[in-house]
Amino acid sequence: MRRAQTLQREVRAKGKGLFTGEDSEIALLPAPAGTGIVFQRVDLEGKPSFRVTLGLVQGTPRCTIVGNEVFSVQTIEHLMAALAAYQIDNVVIQLSSSEVPIFDGSSSVFIQMLEMSGVLEQDEEKPVYKLQKTIVCSKGDAILIALPSEEFKISYTLHYPNDSCIGTQFYSTAVEKELFKQNIAPCRTFSVYEEVSILIEKGLLKGGSLENAIVIKNNQVMNPEGLRFPDEMVRHKILDMIGDLYLMGNSFSAHIVAIRSGHCLNNVFANELFNHFKEGELSQ
Repeated sequence: MRRAQTLQREVRAKGKGLFTGEDSEIALLPAPAGTGIVFQRVDLEGKPSFRVTLGLVQGTPRCTIVGNEVFSVQTIEHLMAALAAYQIDNVVIQLSSSEVPIFDGSSSVFIQMLEMSGVLEQDEEKPVYKLQKTIVCSKGDAILIALPSEEFKISYTLHYPNDSCIGTQFYSTAVEKELFKQNIAPCRTFSVYEEVSILIEKGLLKGGSLENAIVIKNNQVMNPEGLRFPDEMVRHKILDMIGDLYLMGNSFSAHIVAIRSGHCLNNVFANELFNHFKEGELSQ
């Protein structure tokens, strides 16, 4: 068990949605024990809200979308990753549009917001689940394996055989606050130019630019400042996975071995892990 955590004070920031291109303000508010992670749309009548669960995932089209019959929110994974790293269990996330701001394409701004707010322990105990058996999920050439471990760790292999700029990258890290802050949070989302241009032509990437994503064209990085890490792409994949798995609402220990996984398989895998932990809880 561990103590639940929330924020010490409210923090706000303004940005733009990657897919919608809409200007959006985000506010992170402290919340009482037992609240969970709640999204609230302050731009809609009645300011509706919902508590995030795996069952509210509506789609994973190059991002993760959650919602109910009233409203949805997309591109939540970078924010969720920061909340996971800082073990924020109870928070109200207010948004003035349908998309979490992309900022620079990483989790850096969300880390800054959490550091500005500070973390507050609460009188609520949260279980830390321990994986008891190996779990495997696969789809095509993507695979995810969870192995029993005393810590939460992710080892990811990224493979782009047709692009030498990305190529094959591997990174392995324990998932904890300081390592995330220094080595994972600054890593930006990325795409090859051909994929980006198609999305732009279809009007599906209205807020995308070199200010919020790494773009590779002709096996070269188009961003003038270059990469923040030689293996920034695989580190960002780990960032996405941390965010997607935190939709479970649980802390756990396991060694996750991933090959070419994305949001879709991450979500399937999260459900498998969640069911495993719940079965263990019921059998006790």
